[in-house]
Amino acid sequence: MRWKPLSKKLFALLPVPGSLRARLLWASIVLLPILIVFAGAALQRAFETSLLTSEESQARLHTYALLGSAEFIESELVLPRTLQEPRFSQVQSGLSALVFNSDGELKWRSESSALIDEQLIERIAAIEPEPGESRFSHLKADQLYLYVYPLIWDIEGSEYRYQIAILKSDVEAMEELTTFQTQLWGWLLAVYLLALLLQYMILRWGLKPLNALAHEISLIEQGDAADLKGHYPDEVEPVTRNLNRLIESERRQRERYRNTLADLAHSLKTPLAVIKGAAGESHSLESYQSLIDEQSDRMTQIVQYQLSRAVKSRQRPLASAVPIKTAVERICGALSKVYAAKQMHVEFEALDDKSFAGDERDLMELLGNLLENAFKYGRSRVSVAAYADEDGLILLIGDDGPGVGSIERQVILERGARLDTTLPGQGIGLAVCADILSSYNGALEVRTSALGGAEFRVHLP
Repeated sequence: MRWKPLSKKLFALLPVPGSLRARLLWASIVLLPILIVFAGAALQRAFETSLLTSEESQARLHTYALLGSAEFIESELVLPRTLQEPRFSQVQSGLSALVFNSDGELKWRSESSALIDEQLIERIAAIEPEPGESRFSHLKADQLYLYVYPLIWDIEGSEYRYQIAILKSDVEAMEELTTFQTQLWGWLLAVYLLALLLQYMILRWGLKPLNALAHEISLIEQGDAADLKGHYPDEVEPVTRNLNRLIESERRQRERYRNTLADLAHSLKTPLAVIKGAAGESHSLESYQSLIDEQSDRMTQIVQYQLSRAVKSRQRPLASAVPIKTAVERICGALSKVYAAKQMHVEFEALDDKSFAGDERDLMELLGNLLENAFKYGRSRVSVAAYADEDGLILLIGDDGPGVGSIERQVILERGARLDTTLPGQGIGLAVCADILSSYNGALEVRTSALGGAEFRVHLP
């Protein structure tokens, strides 16, 4: 339970490299040894267990060989002086055998056990395993493996109990274990170094697309490229796609600013020409001042309009999401007061979880123009719906008015074009909507509403 905060403290103390490659390599250098140590400990433990199992199996085989050579004479267990295993007859051979009776008395010992300490023999005699259950243990202090096998000899209804003890030196086994440990940790060290090398090569190959991406962005900054054209992995492709969108958006925005300034200069030519021409004409002070005021107001209107147009055209791709339902409710609340005589009924559908990823002022301007159109031409009902598809967000604003014919649908989107001149307006509302949507790579379509009137379909990628 304390590993997580402990690991946080550990990584907090370590220096944090600046590059991804260095971070991942540093993490591998720190974490791989932990994995290797656990793996090495597990392999070493498995080898030790296998070694003990092998020694126990060999001791059991020696016991069975002793029993095969034993005879029961005059109520005594008798073993031959010379056994099949020659090490039992050699002093310090590393293999010895002892036989105890039920009272713990030593009844027989192999010649190889001559140098075994008497205290050890007494400790072995004190071991009393249950009948049928042998005992195997490693006496590390004595450098011996001990196997004790209880024996019951049944002769003519009488039972005679004995214990056979096999002692084997652990020197060979420990040398084998040491050799295994040396080779194991040597190979694990080699694996660790090889893994780091492979990790470095994989990182270098895996991060190559990012290096290419950085190079392409550098070319764009220097003006040697217009956008990102390279082919990148699936994980990087969304980033390059969004970067291209951002670059294209900024390019269009700069072009729009240039166009706006050009339009502003062109629009100011006429008022300035009128003022300049009036200087050479005979005007009274009052008429000249009135003309100057009129043309000044006109120029102020032109400047405000062009600046407003430029601001409305600005795309804000990194803006926070704006809830659509909140904006719709605010606008509908205001329009319901303006068109109170109509008593319009507004229907909302699936607006709760939808949002607009852009400037709130653009959304208010867009919805304001479309909803005012619906309130103006609708008879009694307006519908607002939203849904998401694989290409983006779809907004549907419909009414139950007279609708728009298929031929006129494109005409009404042009600046200044109006089909109905009986109602007040300048005919630029829908053109402003189309202009705003173009800055977001969106689209505006006019269709027939389910209510019978016109329906405006707004698509936002």
